[in-house]
Amino acid sequence: MQHKHSTTRSPFLFAVTVAVSVFMIAPMLLSVMAGLVNNYSSGLKSGLTLRWLGEVWEVYGNTVGASLLLALACVAGTIVLGVPCAYALARSRSRWAHTFEELLTLPVAVPGLATALALILAYGQVTAFRQSFAFILVGHIVFTLPFMVRTVSSAFQRDDLVALEEAARSLGASFRQRFLGVLVPAVFPAIVAGSLMVFTLSVGEFNLTWMLHTPLTRTLPVGLADSYASMRLEVGSAYTLVFFAVILPVLWILQYLANLIQKRHGT
Repeated sequence: MQHKHSTTRSPFLFAVTVAVSVFMIAPMLLSVMAGLVNNYSSGLKSGLTLRWLGEVWEVYGNTVGASLLLALACVAGTIVLGVPCAYALARSRSRWAHTFEELLTLPVAVPGLATALALILAYGQVTAFRQSFAFILVGHIVFTLPFMVRTVSSAFQRDDLVALEEAARSLGASFRQRFLGVLVPAVFPAIVAGSLMVFTLSVGEFNLTWMLHTPLTRTLPVGLADSYASMRLEVGSAYTLVFFAVILPVLWILQYLANLIQKRHGT
């Protein structure tokens, strides 16, 4: 006797899903509304305005491009450093490889403020470096590198990829030919997934960035905190709207490209 699985949606599960969605989205919608009204206390009856958006762009507009460039540079840095490191960890038979991998993840486990303080103590005396975006970039790479390494290292450990590498070796391919011509293309979807994760973390990172930034090197999250701390609620909410308007389309595009690349490599 065959049993047919019911395709009817559970009303309870649907209700829970809706409730959770409303609970998560409602605060963001209220924040967006606060940035578009003349007076938050009066609500929509005070009238809509773009005045606060104009003030935000005038004071913090430079943080938009800086944050995007910083995140892209962070992705490039983690790829250059993380992919070879991931391969070395995946192929290493040394007992120290696991210890090194655990040390690599320490910046994720400790608070961002502690990592930032360590960087300041180590390199803070180099004035030109300390006052540049390169200093924040180093902090972001230290924080996000474990995510790239873990993601790509898992891909390098696949049995079929190990066999493919051995086949290329037996045919006389050099290490450079095997690594760049065989291995990197094979794990490219994992690199893309790691890059998306690194970009997202870098754009939204606040704790570490707040400790490392200067008045001339503010990013979007730091500017958002400044706007809420030093100005009226409407300005801070308008900054939140700018943050959403800038970041969400970029994340959607990157996610679309990542899915497209993974589908092409999967076929």
